[in-house]
Amino acid sequence: MIRSMTGFGAAEGRVGSSRVTVELRSVNHRFFNPTVKLPGAFSRWEAEVREALRQRIARGHVTLYARAERDQTKGAAIDEARFAGYVAQLRTLQERFALGGALDIATVLRMPEVFAAAEREEEDGSAPELVAIVDEAARALAAMREQEGARLASFLRDRIGVIEAALERLAARAPARLQEQRDRLRAAVQELAAGVALDENRIAQEIAILADRLDVSEELDRFESHIVAFRAALDTGAPDGVGKRLGFLLQEMLREANTTGSKAADAAMLQDVVAIKEELERIREQVENIE
Repeated sequence: MIRSMTGFGAAEGRVGSSRVTVELRSVNHRFFNPTVKLPGAFSRWEAEVREALRQRIARGHVTLYARAERDQTKGAAIDEARFAGYVAQLRTLQERFALGGALDIATVLRMPEVFAAAEREEEDGSAPELVAIVDEAARALAAMREQEGARLASFLRDRIGVIEAALERLAARAPARLQEQRDRLRAAVQELAAGVALDENRIAQEIAILADRLDVSEELDRFESHIVAFRAALDTGAPDGVGKRLGFLLQEMLREANTTGSKAADAAMLQDVVAIKEELERIREQVENIE
């Protein structure tokens, strides 16, 4: 399965008493390059999270962002000891200064720090709970990357088909072009000789040297073998990705295209070589995004 390095995945779950959402985004990169952003309470599990990502993703710059919402099981509480202290002090003041009026609860509750915020519970949960959510998000990311990878593979096959058609035209044109160059060389030599007897052996030798210099059959054969390997990589895929192999084969195809162009010495062939190099550039732009 061909996978793109661009994708998004998200998952939710519980880690202890917190509701946790994990989001993953990935873009192309030469290697596996994770960026992990966890809430402070979960930072101690960053190593486990990174390893979980490494197990599922071979290449790409991956950004993980997690956020947690803690259950609010306890609210503000009354500090009974402080409340009782205020009541005792107020009654003492009433007696000492002969103050009338009833002491009501609202008066006491307005006193400073009668309400105490609930103490923060110790952070609970475990690394396996968080990793399980990360795994689910990674599966969603992988599914999207595979869908995008299928579209990329289809595009690459179409472009390879265009290149193969151009190679067929080059192979068909090469023999005729070679014969034309031979005839042109012989005619030029005869014109320069102006009736002087020619050394046919020397002419044959020069023609042989010309033919060897202009022959592109080896380049076309190697180019075709690279295309076969390129298609095989697209069809079979690899657990750890095929992007690097496709990139290498692409470089080899470009090398053969450049050599063919330098040997062509023919307008029609050069036109096809230029078209091939344009297609190779289109392919390169997409291969850079394949895992």
